[in-house]
Amino acid sequence: MRIKFLLATISILIWSICVSMLANPESPLASYKIAVMKYNGGGDWYSNPTSVPNLVKYCNQFLSMSIDEDVPYVDAGSIELFNYPFIHMTGHGNVVFNSQEADNLRKYLLAGGFLHISDNYGMDKFIRTEMAKVFPELEFIELPFNHPIYHQKYEFKKGLPKIHEHDSKAPQGFGLIYEGRLVCFYDFECDLGDGWEDSDVHNDSNEARTKALQMGANIIQYVFNGNKD
Repeated sequence: MRIKFLLATISILIWSICVSMLANPESPLASYKIAVMKYNGGGDWYSNPTSVPNLVKYCNQFLSMSIDEDVPYVDAGSIELFNYPFIHMTGHGNVVFNSQEADNLRKYLLAGGFLHISDNYGMDKFIRTEMAKVFPELEFIELPFNHPIYHQKYEFKKGLPKIHEHDSKAPQGFGLIYEGRLVCFYDFECDLGDGWEDSDVHNDSNEARTKALQMGANIIQYVFNGNKD
């Protein structure tokens, strides 16, 4: 147990140094990595397989970033989570975090990590309960349209774009804010991740896909700029 604790502590220290470098893109040691989170409960964590790789390519092209185009899947309870400053999570159905996974995810987010959750329709009632295990002291709050995440390279004066229609509801962007820092952004009634997919997957218009990719690029830029409000 002591060895595992020591390894976890070392990993967090290394992670903190990496986060500091990521907040300063001019550093020659700075690197950018993104992963997709696997979770238990039966939900399809593997949905939208082309979405994040496409977003990475978009950011590299239009934001002049150098994000690794290899986008792996990482278990919620794995120490490997700390290798990635940005984690994406999606799905349609059930999500379950056990106590170890919730604790690991909390430590990851408190150490400087960031979680983006994209509801692929049907995830909402599960993710709210499970994220309450991670941050029982916090609640999702809707971010106002003037929040910096909507005003990075691309302007979204009315918040999230609507990519797919489900329940005739407006898209909403929610956040978990810990000690003044946005640690989790959750897009709801938006299907942002669907808009990042290859064009022939959903046959979305070029306009819809472009808006989705631009909003995704804003999220990436906001996080890698150090979550500066």
